Amino acid sequence: MYIFACDLEDWEKEKFRQLGDKHRVEFCPARLNEETIEQAAEAEVLSVFIHSELGADLLGRFPKLRLIATRSAGFDHIDMDYCRQRGITVCNVPTYGDNTVAEHVFALLLNISHRLTESIDRTRRGDFSQAGLQGFDLREKTLGVVGTGSIGAYVIGIARGFNLRVLAFDVKPDRGLAKRHGFDYVDMEELLQRSDIITLHVPLSPKTHHLISTEEFGKMKPGVVLINTSRGSIVDSQALVEALAEGKVAAAGLDVLPEEPVIREEAEMLHSLFRKKHNLETLLADHLLLHLRNVHITPHNAFNTREAVGRILDTTVRNIRSFVLGRPQNVVD
Repeated sequence: MYIFACDLEDWEKEKFRQLGDKHRVEFCPARLNEETIEQAAEAEVLSVFIHSELGADLLGRFPKLRLIATRSAGFDHIDMDYCRQRGITVCNVPTYGDNTVAEHVFALLLNISHRLTESIDRTRRGDFSQAGLQGFDLREKTLGVVGTGSIGAYVIGIARGFNLRVLAFDVKPDRGLAKRHGFDYVDMEELLQRSDIITLHVPLSPKTHHLISTEEFGKMKPGVVLINTSRGSIVDSQALVEALAEGKVAAAGLDVLPEEPVIREEAEMLHSLFRKKHNLETLLADHLLLHLRNVHITPHNAFNTREAVGRILDTTVRNIRSFVLGRPQNVVD
């Protein structure tokens, strides 16, 4: 079977080479796109990361494709309708870094609460002044957790160590989790109204697209802190810019942006604007967020520890092997 894997570092390729004794395995250092596709046109298995946007037009260039093994939990970068129509199986990595992403949430939050970026930048310039660097304690603040799946649950566990009060919202409340960790489930409106800090841990779907927008910001406390490590489009970027300008949101920690694949490289953005439909107002809002001093953005890096990536690779290789044996696992419906 011809397996083509994209967007891998050299050490990551070693995991896939374990498949090479029985299969043809090839690599592309870049993400899969119009420029790199020719190399893999005969592939039966594709392994990609979230940076590869697999739309119907691109997937139509793979006549022999049988399996997409995405190295991610999310799969909104794949045209699932097209895959269903073509009988292409899609497998994901449902869990790999619950603790990893949760730790990144608190890295962003501590960066904000202790003004770390500004403090480090100032000190590097030889300026040891503390003016304007006063932060705030996390102790006894109220943390609102939207989504209490595996990552949200780990966030709540860490929050206990900081003596944060926790409120949570989930469409399927886990009462056992609430009892173990001593927090309350409330409706979304109450969470927005009472939380000093809000962190988002839900998948992207039509129901969660712009889950946090103008109406939701209007219900929040003045000076709230927003953390998003899930998917960019869960937050309406334009509404967030307005909320920041008005002081409703004091600061934001973001690992994701709605138009993130496009703004990753300026050249790519200019090229793709003429080939794909993008929301230019959202692109502008994303660029504004990148330059606001009270917005702290990381490059979709919350998952990226050696341990978590190793778990992703191990699961992906197992997904491919299971598919070849006729017993596919972690299949996305």
